[in-house]
Amino acid sequence: MLQRIFRPGLHLAALLGVGAWIAGVVPRPGPADAQEMARAAVDASAPTDIAVTIYRDEDRMGGPIDPDWAGGFAMISETRTVTLPAGPSRVRFEGVAESMVAVSAIVTGLPGGTIEKNRNAAVLSPASLVDGTLGNRVTITRTNPGTGEAVSESAVVKTRADGGLVLKTRDGYEAVRCAGLPEKLTFDRVPAGLSPQPVYSVDTVSPRGGTYTVTLTYLATDFDWQANYVATFDRASREKERTLKLMAWLTVANSNGQSFPGAELMTVAGRVNVTSDYEQLADAPDAKPLRLTCYPLGSTATGTQPTVYDDGGGLRVPPPAPAAMMAESIVVTAQRKSANGFAMDEVADMEASEEALGDLKLYRVPVPVDVSAQGQKQVKFLDLGAVKGRMVHFATCDREAETPAMLRLEAKNLEANGLGRALPEGQVAVFEPSRFGPLLVAEDQMRDFATGEDVEIMLALQTPVLVDCRPVGDDREEAMERFDELLAAGKWASQEAVITNPTASAISFQLVLSPASVVEIRRASRKIETYRGNQAMRIDVPAGSSRTIRWQMRDPSAQR
Repeated sequence: MLQRIFRPGLHLAALLGVGAWIAGVVPRPGPADAQEMARAAVDASAPTDIAVTIYRDEDRMGGPIDPDWAGGFAMISETRTVTLPAGPSRVRFEGVAESMVAVSAIVTGLPGGTIEKNRNAAVLSPASLVDGTLGNRVTITRTNPGTGEAVSESAVVKTRADGGLVLKTRDGYEAVRCAGLPEKLTFDRVPAGLSPQPVYSVDTVSPRGGTYTVTLTYLATDFDWQANYVATFDRASREKERTLKLMAWLTVANSNGQSFPGAELMTVAGRVNVTSDYEQLADAPDAKPLRLTCYPLGSTATGTQPTVYDDGGGLRVPPPAPAAMMAESIVVTAQRKSANGFAMDEVADMEASEEALGDLKLYRVPVPVDVSAQGQKQVKFLDLGAVKGRMVHFATCDREAETPAMLRLEAKNLEANGLGRALPEGQVAVFEPSRFGPLLVAEDQMRDFATGEDVEIMLALQTPVLVDCRPVGDDREEAMERFDELLAAGKWASQEAVITNPTASAISFQLVLSPASVVEIRRASRKIETYRGNQAMRIDVPAGSSRTIRWQMRDPSAQR
């Protein structure tokens, strides 16, 4: 965005494509009524202490963070110093987030409190600079194509920036960048009310004046964070019981054009009850581009055809400039770009601490960090070296055909198993060691897991283990017909599942059935357990063998 490239007191090039400059920037007050003229303008200092608490985008559904549009929000708290005169004044906070939700802002520490709040709608940009200089003098500098010398002269801005830029010089009226010559403009001041960064201001009254420490707290959109886990098995094995190392990172993102250096960074895990549409409330400052329009050479009423000479070494008149041209700028930063478009800071070798925040979890980074504009940062928040898990093959009962079982890793979230920590939702990559180094074996999306819950990571959607679920009977087709008749009549029907394990290792298998509200079960050959609201049975199957489990079931809603 254009407003990010302006800095007061610097010469700025490339506003008009070929070149425009701002020189000797001196803000001057614009027209105002007597009450506004009596109100002193006071600029708060740059923030001395910053705290950024990021809430993740709950609608992202586990996908990656969009580098151009982070969907979460943040609460930002800044401590600044202001020196107030006696009487009324307007305190300006420059450099707030461009996605600031102005209605959420609170300023504390002012002796006279807050009378009125204002969010500046416009920031310094090529168009606002031209519009604010309408009717005033600028300096235009052109390069003589014959001598190569730069010639400067004074001119008056006669048009606004939305249809082209026309100046009045000693030679008359002319449009900028329509003669085909290198040109640049020099402005001697920044129009009143314009700033290179978004500004938030409050009106206050101080009885005696003095220097005060104030705190500005507000909500801002275009932030997000997610957890990224790396799980590594201690060794390659097909055993049921496994041990692994689990490391996790907080990945925080800031899609705003403002950085928050040396901030106390916190993230909040858990679903927050949000009823306001912050994206609708956060109106970004308007940094309008400069659009240049040129008419054909000659009369603007009838126009003239450009003179074109033959190709025998004669002069060929260049065509007129395009009808509409937008000024472009190039911004060079010292940040490295990652593959997803974010500026990737160095990964911090530190570990965030976990704190309780009601029913939510707060992760606090122990040292100040830079929350960079248009960037992301990773901070370690979990590093566990001996997590005990169990490999479980599972399947649902499908009477139509023999199906392959799936495979997941289970771990009870308890300290006895090497866990005992709240695990926020995030992506997990699972690696297994090999003689070639760690190899990726699975990727999954984890939901939020509280302490004491069963943590599950999906490892495979198909395995060599097969499950044949069918009604009990010698003839499969006849048994299925009889089974359906019994269920329709509300009577008990017998069913069985044959689990075949062709692998060289024993496995733990879980068969998932229907919820208790849908199907009643009795005379099961294995203990019935509840799994995610469903009835289920578990059985161990030795290597290279099969096992059969049986049960009776009926539909409690059928007519009997």
